Amino acid sequence: MANELKLQEFNKYGTKPSSKRKGHGFTTKCASLIKEQRARVYILRRCATMLLCWYIHGDD
Repeated sequence: MANELKLQEFNKYGTKPSSKRKGHGFTTKCASLIKEQRARVYILRRCATMLLCWYIHGDD
């Protein structure tokens, strides 16, 4: 069928989902890594604080 219409999906920016903008992937990856590292530091800080409190108040 020569007259078939091919439907293409577009995202909210009006581009095909498979196409990527240059530099956008790198920025997203960096932001993701920074967010993950901040979460890890937060968890480590909370754990260290909790252990220190248990150590200090454990002598009562």
